[in-house]
This record gives sequence, C-alpha cells and structure tokens, in this order.
Amino acid sequence: MNAPLTLPAPAKLNRMLHIVGRRDDGYHSLQTLFQFIDLCDYLTLTPRSDGEIQLTGEVSGVSHDDNLVVRAARLLQTHSGTPLGATLKIEKQLPMGGGLGGGSSNAATTLVGLNCLWQLNLPLDELARLGLQLGADVPVFVHGHSAWAEGVGEQLTKVMLDTPWFVVIHPGISVSTPSVFQDPQLTRDSRPITMARALQGGAPEWRNDCEAVVKERYPPIAEALNWLAQHAPSRLTGTGACLFATFETQQTAQATAQLAEQHWPTWVARGLNTSPLHDALGSY
Repeated sequence: MNAPLTLPAPAKLNRMLHIVGRRDDGYHSLQTLFQFIDLCDYLTLTPRSDGEIQLTGEVSGVSHDDNLVVRAARLLQTHSGTPLGATLKIEKQLPMGGGLGGGSSNAATTLVGLNCLWQLNLPLDELARLGLQLGADVPVFVHGHSAWAEGVGEQLTKVMLDTPWFVVIHPGISVSTPSVFQDPQLTRDSRPITMARALQGGAPEWRNDCEAVVKERYPPIAEALNWLAQHAPSRLTGTGACLFATFETQQTAQATAQLAEQHWPTWVARGLNTSPLHDALGSY
C-alpha cells in the first residue's frame, strides 16, 4: 500500500471516574467507563521507503520529537524492525489538554494505521501493549470499543453503553493533570464498585472524583459546569477542562449548544460504542 491513508482519531468521554487508591509508584488506581464520540482529529499517514518518521506542520507547545504521533511511529518501527518510514500529518479538531484523550487517540491511530500501512499484521493486543508505554489511555483507543477500565485505565473489559447525544464544552483554559492528582484534597479512597453496578448508571455511581478539586482550582470550569447542569445531567471528563451533558435527541442537544456557544467553544457529538477508526479501517 503506497497511497496515503487518512484516518480519524476520535475523542473519548469518561462517563464516570472513581479513584479507588494510590499505588506505591505514585499512580492512582481508577475505575472508569470509556465511551467514544464522533468528534475526531484526522491523521494522514504516507509511507516512506527511506525509514524516516516526519511530522509535517507544528502542534502548538509540543516539539516534533515529543509529539505522541512521532513517538508512536518510532516505537512501532523499532518494535517491528520494518525498514519503512512515514510522513504524518495531523488535522486537529480536539482541544489539547481538554480531557478528551486527543493525544492518546492520535498515538493509537498512528499505531493502528501504520500497522495496516506497513502491512505488519500485528494483533491489537500487541499494539495496545506498545501503546501503554505512551500513555494509560492509548490501549482503549487501540482496541476501539467502549470499555470498563481499572488499574491506571489500561485493564479493559468491552461493554455496551447507551449512545445519547452529548453537548461538550471547553471553558477555554488548560488543566494540569499532574496538579489535580497531586492535590491533597483529591478523593483517593472511593469504595470500588463492580462493573455490573457501574453499568446500571445514574448517581451516585456516575460521578467524576476529580470534579470537586478541578472546580475549586479552576473557577471558569465551575462556572461552565454549573451553567450546563441547569440544562441536563453534566460532569467533567477526565481531569478536564472539557465537560459534557447528555441529551436524548440531537435537537435538544443542539438547542443547548446554541446557548452555550455564546460563551464557550461547544460541540454536539453522538455517543458511540465502536471507534470511527475501526469503522474506517474496515473499508481498507
């Protein structure tokens, strides 16, 4: 395959996020439900015969060699021993540092896409193990299905979730994930629940344990969350800054989004159980 391959890198939402402990290595033990939405970045991957990995264009605030897309390509190249390289181009739609998993999703699309483009035929489990070296959220994007996750987010069990319409708001600020997890006020001892109980949904299980700390540290997020909660059940995704509300119909979601976008960058997105990345690769 010599032609360029253009693939989506979808956003994710954490429908719920509990922090159930802190490990000896400093990382936190989580329980969460990952769901994809049809809001995506797009990556164009073009094979090269000279073995070079080159990202065209710049991503603000990230050097070329530190970009997760470049790191993912080089990791797969080294792991597989392929002599091939690639030129990589990202069309960004997802806000950086928004809790939507954009960087992890970009890395996963790079791994899965180059596995196809370079005709490596590595299984998804192997790609997911590679992806874990780049970030805890990369494996769920590699596997491409809604999932119940434990550990640091890498222990995945495939699930089927409802697929409502979402209004997603970005309050226009960036959240430091390390600072949230280091905050002494963060809840770190939520009682673990079973996957079956989590899938029943609703309060108090469907909450985000990071939300109280983030609202305290970032008043613009608290303001946006309080506004959105007047319209529908709302919560933070990941450590933010993005937040979301669920709606039964596209029309009601769009009506709320039209009000929200007077104040903040806002999107209407559909919940998905299968990643658009895997849907796209089905056509190749």
